[in-house]
Amino acid sequence: MMVRTVALVALAFAVSATAARAADSRHPDWPCAQAKVPEISLAAVWAGPELGDAENKWKDDGRISALVSKLAARKTPLDEAEKAVKEFLASSSADKTANAKLLFAGLFDTLNAQRSQVMSGLERVSRKQREAADKIREETIQLQALQDAKPRDDAKVDAMSNQLIWETRIFEDRRKVVRFVCEVPTTIDQRLFALGRVIQQEME
Repeated sequence: MMVRTVALVALAFAVSATAARAADSRHPDWPCAQAKVPEISLAAVWAGPELGDAENKWKDDGRISALVSKLAARKTPLDEAEKAVKEFLASSSADKTANAKLLFAGLFDTLNAQRSQVMSGLERVSRKQREAADKIREETIQLQALQDAKPRDDAKVDAMSNQLIWETRIFEDRRKVVRFVCEVPTTIDQRLFALGRVIQQEME
């Protein structure tokens, strides 16, 4: 029992220490190793003509809005999305440039919004993790005090140990999810860049 409790204490302190580190001091709630880039720059993903009023008008076109929703969905494979872009613009004939700008403007808006949502969610979870780490740290100190008490109450030690095991497991599970979700903004960047490139190629 003593070995198990000592190991648990060591793990709990490791958990709290991990939560305390921020990868970027400018964004203390940002939990990812990748630098936080709040928004995708238009210039980084679009070398085509000025979008002009397309930035505001794309939502007024039902066909464009529906296609944007399909293309922006991560469940739509990228190759399928690229094919849909080509088919749509091939059928646009004289309106190809106007439709291409509307389509990209919609994708830029929608994917940037998706990205912001994911990043806000990551920061919310990061704050919860920090709170959880503080709680684990406090309960670890309480557990050590219970261990050292004379006479020692083994029932309380067991109860506190089991609680710490549960809380530490939840913390670790969340950390694994965060590590996975940290890849999503980059995936969105890549999707927007790839679709923007196809749109520009189809305009030429």
